[in-house]
Amino acid sequence: MATMAECRSALDTLSDNLAGSDGDVRGAADLDRSLSCHIRDLDVTFTGRLANSRIQVLDTHDGPPREKAEIRLAMTGDDLVAMVGGELNFAKAWASGRVRLEAGFRDLLKLKSLL
Repeated sequence: MATMAECRSALDTLSDNLAGSDGDVRGAADLDRSLSCHIRDLDVTFTGRLANSRIQVLDTHDGPPREKAEIRLAMTGDDLVAMVGGELNFAKAWASGRVRLEAGFRDLLKLKSLL
């Protein structure tokens, strides 16, 4: 099972990957939205913002998200680490229910190019 430190590191790596991308991926991540990522097996939530094609983690707390973020993710720590490491395909994990992504309709349309 992935640790909290490994999950935080994976989010930092994902942020770096988004910031270093170009074309459609960078355009899809170029939003300014509140973000939460609930790690179900650790029962911890990272909260922050997706802004300027970067994920800025601002807080971490126990339990599910306290407030409804504009973009909400939920998954296990192992799945987060595997996705960022390229071992798990996000679209397949989302389609199978291993990863949950919730956002407004327009944001989902924009984020779909990340899949």
